[in-house]
Amino acid sequence: MSTSHLSHSQDSSQPLFTVICLSLILVLSLGLSVQASAAKQDPYEGLNRKIFGFNEFLDKWLLKPVAKGYRWVTPGFVDDGVSNFFDNLGEVSNLVNGGLQGDFSHAGTSTGRLLVNSTIGLGGLFDVATGWGLEERKEDFGQTLAVWGVGDGPYVVLPILGGKNLRDTFSRIPDTYTSPVTYLNDVPTRNSLRGLDLVDTRADLIDAEALVSGDRYSFLRDITAQQREASINNGEVEDDFGDDF
Repeated sequence: MSTSHLSHSQDSSQPLFTVICLSLILVLSLGLSVQASAAKQDPYEGLNRKIFGFNEFLDKWLLKPVAKGYRWVTPGFVDDGVSNFFDNLGEVSNLVNGGLQGDFSHAGTSTGRLLVNSTIGLGGLFDVATGWGLEERKEDFGQTLAVWGVGDGPYVVLPILGGKNLRDTFSRIPDTYTSPVTYLNDVPTRNSLRGLDLVDTRADLIDAEALVSGDRYSFLRDITAQQREASINNGEVEDDFGDDF
């Protein structure tokens, strides 16, 4: 191996190493103290609602129309293939976080799914693994921190990115480094894939909007918290809304 290649390998691993260190610092600083009671779940509701309104405006006039257009021009089997492709990329995060949580059975299943769908499934366009009994279970760094004992923290709404609790909001950063898309050197290709993933995800949620009732802000905040609890407990918490949203 040449000296230049070794140097490049060390440089490319530096961001991930930094993120892991920062994550460990977060765990040590927060410990078990950041537990959000029901009364303190949303202490920044006034500001959150303003940012939520901005996000709703962008969604109504930009993202949702684009998602509707995508659904209109994209055949169902192509849409399924795109969703499968990004789900397959997500298996990297699933296996990494499964390992960090000490759930090596799940990490092994995710590894098997990634290998099967990347090869026999033609780069992830087809979900062959599920038919073979290798069921998908999504994992992210927010779930990992929860397993490590870090509490939810208050609900926070960010422009464009939407609402999550403080722990999961922070976890967006290390989650970025478990996405293979991050390591694409071609910036236009990287951004195009991220844009396609966003539009495909938004298109898949259009039908689920019929489930939203009452105050939209409160509904989405509460269902987000409920589904996160179910995910952290591997589906053991009852979820009245199922997988539709």
